[in-house]
Amino acid sequence: MNTQDTIIALSTPQGSGAIGVIRLSGPDAISITNQVFAGKDLTQQISHTLHFGLIKDGDVIVDEVVAGLYVAPKSYTKENVVEISCHGSNYIIQQILNLLIKKGARAAKPGEFTLRAFLNGAFDLSQAEAVADLIASDSKASHDVAIQQMRGGFSNELKGLRDQLVHFASMIELELDFAEEDVEFANRDQLRTLILKINSVLQRLISSFEMGNVLKNGVPIVIAGKPNVGKSTLLNALLNEERAIVSEIAGTTRDTIEDELNINGIIFRFIDTAGIRDTADIIEAKGVERTLARMKQAKLIIYMVDALQTPDELQEQLTDLNKIDIPYLAVVNKADLFNDEQKNEFAQKEVLFLSAKENIGVEELKTALLAKVNLLSINTSETLVTNIRHLQALQNTENALANVLNNIDNPITSDFLAMDIKQALHYLGEITGVVTTDDLLENIFSKFCIGK
Repeated sequence: MNTQDTIIALSTPQGSGAIGVIRLSGPDAISITNQVFAGKDLTQQISHTLHFGLIKDGDVIVDEVVAGLYVAPKSYTKENVVEISCHGSNYIIQQILNLLIKKGARAAKPGEFTLRAFLNGAFDLSQAEAVADLIASDSKASHDVAIQQMRGGFSNELKGLRDQLVHFASMIELELDFAEEDVEFANRDQLRTLILKINSVLQRLISSFEMGNVLKNGVPIVIAGKPNVGKSTLLNALLNEERAIVSEIAGTTRDTIEDELNINGIIFRFIDTAGIRDTADIIEAKGVERTLARMKQAKLIIYMVDALQTPDELQEQLTDLNKIDIPYLAVVNKADLFNDEQKNEFAQKEVLFLSAKENIGVEELKTALLAKVNLLSINTSETLVTNIRHLQALQNTENALANVLNNIDNPITSDFLAMDIKQALHYLGEITGVVTTDDLLENIFSKFCIGK
């Protein structure tokens, strides 16, 4: 993994715009830029300064630009960094990139700037991953969680646990040096107390993954019910666009349709599904099968009936729904067609009334969804696990510490106890990057955008 050359990439999105920002990082970032920059001698300027000038290919002017200098180690990557702000023409951007590559820079790989920041000690691996989460955040909740992790909330909590374990590991290693004297430097009762304390923290972090994953990726909400009750109409009403085909013909929707909506800073992923019924149509039956599968994966189900169904039929359907053991909201659609007697009968079933076609009750449904998932009460300043890699490492740590506890309670030599503690330290170290492999780093940073 070559980190001694100078890399270059466009850091703003592809496409024409007012400006484009081209970033270089590496030991020769400033000197390479200086070869094509007509203005001040950039190699003689101090860090964190902006300089107006021309980018020239020989005598040909390519563009007027502003070059921002960040001299190592005072930069994002802790290397020399230059950020060139040019006009956002695709042609201009490509000309500048090609020119600087010709002068000695190399096109950066996805995430290579952040990878260098990690390798140079700007932040640990979990913080680097939070950078990608921050870029991808599309709601206040996911933004807040990413900011908290990027600023080291998760890392600091793990560091405290790891430091205490390292202390006991060193004490047990010391015992091995005095094996013949049969001395005990690591108090076993204190070690047991520490592990129980660490386990309580691990369990809290592990249990936070479900909520953290929902905040990061959105709350999956399945809209389900019998055919032709208005599921697709409701999806269109929620999104305020004609996202799904609506027809009076039962069984129009034969596959799942998904889209997202931001409600009060929380992303909801609504999934319109095929109507649930017995059918001889092979394609529709496949759609019903997918509906049932998606219902089992949902965080919440909006279960719909309409004015043509009776309260008893609703109760029968909800009884079947309870077998799935997923929280749900019962919604009665086409309520504008109800008389007072019908409304009173359904009201006893604790349902929401709406008319998706007339956009009546849709805002009340959004409020009910927020209350049902109860995400607004989550304190996003607390540590929430949002990454499956972190979850697996925490679970492995918990298993390794269970072996330590078991070995404390059973007579065992210090060397085996030390091995189990080292295993737990290894898994904790995987999260923050104390323990890494090239394959792991490539897998993580390949998911980043180029230029970050």
